[in-house]
Amino acid sequence: MADRKEATHLLGIAIAAVLGLTLWRVWGLAIAPTDLFVDEAQYWLWSRTPDFGYFSKPPLIAWAIGGATALGGSDAPFWVRLPAPLFHAATAFILMALARGAFGDRAAAWTGLSYITMPGVALGAAVISTDTMLFPFFAAALFGWVGLLSRPCAPCAFLTGLMLGIGFLGKYAALYFWIGAALGALLLRPPAWPGRHLFPLVLGGFLLAAAPNLIWNVRQGGQTWQHTLDNADWVRDPAGRAGLNFDNLLEFVAAQFGIFGPVLFGVLIWAGLRALRGRAGRLEALLLLFAIPVIVLVSGQALISRAYANWAAVAYLPGSVAVVVLLLARARWLLWVSLAINGAVALALPVALARADSLTLGDRLVFARLIGRSGLSAELIAAARAAGAETIVAENRDVLADLFYTGRDSGLAFRARPLAGPPANHYAAAHPYAGDAALVLWVIEGAAQPACPGAAPVLRQAPTDGAYAGKRFTAWAVPGDCPALMGTAGR
Repeated sequence: MADRKEATHLLGIAIAAVLGLTLWRVWGLAIAPTDLFVDEAQYWLWSRTPDFGYFSKPPLIAWAIGGATALGGSDAPFWVRLPAPLFHAATAFILMALARGAFGDRAAAWTGLSYITMPGVALGAAVISTDTMLFPFFAAALFGWVGLLSRPCAPCAFLTGLMLGIGFLGKYAALYFWIGAALGALLLRPPAWPGRHLFPLVLGGFLLAAAPNLIWNVRQGGQTWQHTLDNADWVRDPAGRAGLNFDNLLEFVAAQFGIFGPVLFGVLIWAGLRALRGRAGRLEALLLLFAIPVIVLVSGQALISRAYANWAAVAYLPGSVAVVVLLLARARWLLWVSLAINGAVALALPVALARADSLTLGDRLVFARLIGRSGLSAELIAAARAAGAETIVAENRDVLADLFYTGRDSGLAFRARPLAGPPANHYAAAHPYAGDAALVLWVIEGAAQPACPGAAPVLRQAPTDGAYAGKRFTAWAVPGDCPALMGTAGR
């Protein structure tokens, strides 16, 4: 009885910690002097035109940003990013509910504490990303799937699929769920399977929620799917692009210690090895089947081509519960070590971001990628006005992304210089320059003079810090009908 009371008390502390840390992160967003990153600015632009899909991502992130900015009546970075800490808090509570139902109050408490302090979550709560959009819905689908294994429930099965389908609208990594589900049915005894009567309801719920984006993609010629394949790099031309890149693999695996935390990722490897030897419980093994194969698959992608550090992030939702269960049984003290390390990072990050414009490591800003973007945009907008140009044309995606955001109330038009071949980004696809301006400010990375009659440089910039450190930009006032501007002639 005393142990049960202690576990319940710990659960209450964990709930308070999740709420407290979330408020701490919201405060950090409010005072951070950071610009939107290029992806964040692009998601914000999408939010201004609600749709069922976009060039490179499904639509949930645009909907979330649109809702937050409408609620706040502002497009400030705070409101653009506000869904991030709230979605992560929701994910923590759903994972706690999963752990509580399966393993008890103590496991629920430590799952919540482990997830909410995870370094990847700490960073994910400071910026808005598609992983963050996926997480609460993937966690809800996992909660529902585990529940179906012991309590058959037709409405619950449909809701489970619906949650996964909404997660799919956040990020296509939701499809990893089906790998874990299939492996659980094939490898575990008895099979971890809701049954032939309930599975069609799960699948139906998923397809119903995912349908708007699937239909949108078909109508757009598979635009987002093609971009996803291009990110995989080797898929379209395996003979020409695939190879063995051990440096990329090591870099990816090392990054996982930073995302999940050094202790937790090490324990996850230990848990996977134990499961291979048949030493994990059935539910613990199922959670690992939802986690380990994702990491293995993305590691393979890193080996044959490249993989970003966050591509396996969804594995750490079931992984959080699995490692907590193992450590509570085998090495409880490591949970405290992990909490101390990850918790310190989680508490320090909002404070560090508050000094993002001055915090340096050596001679470089720690958060350089989030500084200096709006400054360059403001100078380009001022240069365009001084030159009498109402349109700014650029090729650099980063420059275009911030021009649209920083210049949202400037009255100027921003366009991507059209190039041969399929569009390389959203701006090239949706906002190409059509030769419809009398005078244009053409932003070129470098100093080469464009092959346009009467081209005059009106701004030269070579930032020494921030996102554009080490780059050189030149803005030229050129006639709007210049053939080189249209990509039909050289510079």
